[in-house]
Amino acid sequence: MSPELMGFVALAVLFAAIFVGFPIAFTLIAVALIFGYLALGDLVLHLMVLQVFSVMRDPTLASVPFFLFMGYLLEQAGLMERLFRGIQLLFSSVRGSLYLAVLMTATIFAAATGIVGSSVTLLGVMAAPAMKRSNYDVRMSAGAIAAGGTLGILIPPSVMLIVMGPVVGVPATDLFAAAIIPGLLLAGLYIAYTLTRSYLNPALGPALPPEERATSIGEVVKELALGIIPVVVVILATLGVILAGIATPTDAGACGAFAVLILTLIYRKMDWEKFKKAAFATLEVSCMILLLVAASNFFGSVFSRLGSANMIADAMLGLPFSPTVMLILMLAIIFILGWPLEWVPIILIVVPIFLPLVQKLGIDLVWFCTLVAICLQTAWLSPPVALSAYFLKGVVPDWELRDIYAGMMQFMVLQIIGLALVLAFPALATWLPKVL
Repeated sequence: MSPELMGFVALAVLFAAIFVGFPIAFTLIAVALIFGYLALGDLVLHLMVLQVFSVMRDPTLASVPFFLFMGYLLEQAGLMERLFRGIQLLFSSVRGSLYLAVLMTATIFAAATGIVGSSVTLLGVMAAPAMKRSNYDVRMSAGAIAAGGTLGILIPPSVMLIVMGPVVGVPATDLFAAAIIPGLLLAGLYIAYTLTRSYLNPALGPALPPEERATSIGEVVKELALGIIPVVVVILATLGVILAGIATPTDAGACGAFAVLILTLIYRKMDWEKFKKAAFATLEVSCMILLLVAASNFFGSVFSRLGSANMIADAMLGLPFSPTVMLILMLAIIFILGWPLEWVPIILIVVPIFLPLVQKLGIDLVWFCTLVAICLQTAWLSPPVALSAYFLKGVVPDWELRDIYAGMMQFMVLQIIGLALVLAFPALATWLPKVL
């Protein structure tokens, strides 16, 4: 068996094992070791050591624990509840105001932390009771909460973009800048859709009843000020200094985590138990992500060494299609894989396979990464995995899973429209990185 063919067999065994339910990181290491040793001999052991140490020495990946810690502190301290309440009171007389409050809060929260699970859970806890009291449509309510929560995977500081940067060899700061406009575009599409449907059919999202509204302008201003100021401080402490070129993502992540910790102490929202829970959650998820990165780098190096990645690139280059059609084909494969798989194996396994082809076609890597990131939001919105659905079902158990799925599918169509716009107008992703 040729080395290239052995690489394809290894890939098939890997995906089969993942679908069966084996742990991804250990499966990557085991498959790479077995097939690498059969084809390369002792060289595979040196590759494993090299790839693991390269991940351990990567300063950009050191930002992952900081951003995760920042997100878990915000989750434990409940700083987003006041922001949601302020926006809800501000637009209380507007039809669909709770959709607007959910999506605006989700967008701001996404710019403060890149954790999707926390966003969906918090939004469900904060918004679902008010939506049920106001007789909002269950499907659109579930869709708005789930779709808004997934913005954290795209809008910086996104953990996914931090992981994707070293994989494709693009600075994370460029990916952060590229994702801002597409992220806000998606948020705008979600808001426009919910408000338009609520205006046309008030039963979907009626205005809040008088007893739910603010008694004075002062109350609205107070809630907004106390809700927005902490988040603005966090965003300036992280995203602002990154985009301004003052600090690296790792330095900014440390500043952001420190700023959030100080804010939680000032607002008297933090105690030892909450701090300990946030620290343990950060440790657990950081170890999982970084082990996955090391394992996938090892598998990718074996796969490339066998020549399988270049064989795929050469075969696809031989197809009678234009670069645009080839790009759409790659995105379609990633889109479909996003249904049964999470973003981690796609970023760490599939994207490196396509990378030689992308480079040979002359496709802008920043634009390509942004398109991939938008595609991968489907991993959170589409069944059968649809992790957002399970997070939401956990905090709102009386909502049927089929209604949650039906609501998410509406917003996935909007996501495809957003993807098509970024595909048709590359400047939406490439303009800001060039300016900065």
